[in-house]
Amino acid sequence: MPEQSNDYRVVVFGAGGVGKSSLVLRFVKGTFRESYIPTIEDTYRQVISCDKSICTLQITDTTGSHQFPAMQRLSISKGHAFILVYSITSRQSLEELKPIYEQICQIKGDIENIPIMLVGNKNDENQNREIESNEGEAMAKKWKCAFMETSAKTNHNVKELFQELLNLEKRRTVSLQIDGKKSKQQKRKEKLKGKCVVM
Repeated sequence: MPEQSNDYRVVVFGAGGVGKSSLVLRFVKGTFRESYIPTIEDTYRQVISCDKSICTLQITDTTGSHQFPAMQRLSISKGHAFILVYSITSRQSLEELKPIYEQICQIKGDIENIPIMLVGNKNDENQNREIESNEGEAMAKKWKCAFMETSAKTNHNVKELFQELLNLEKRRTVSLQIDGKKSKQQKRKEKLKGKCVVM
């Protein structure tokens, strides 16, 4: 059984109803549910590669309500990387991330080496959009973090979000790709290697 320190902990924050659980469930289980069930706190685990060995990606899906400040502080102090989710259909949900971001800065101190991703979810609902993607980008620039728009519903950019977050980790090499399992691209390259090409 790997030690706890082998875990790579990602914490997902955001207002209620922005799709935090939907993003996590889409990534971990490949499922999407239409109904909204509020979360208190759930943790999901996925095996990933870390410094050429295997470790556990632990994703903490936090509550969107403000009733549990102590849990929020604990999640921040234990987290290695953070995903801050808002809904592109709700300006309020972006506003609600500001105090969370400030708390991460306060607890973590220097956030320069900490992977943080600002995520505009529900980009399948363009007709109800309240926040343009360039506004999200501007906020990410201000917060010195990465930015991406996703849709848990259509599975747009979900895996990419988690891979990109791990790519931001500079203190060690973490990847969704476990050594031994090659990506389609690598397999294709290797397939072509041994073949003659007619010029």
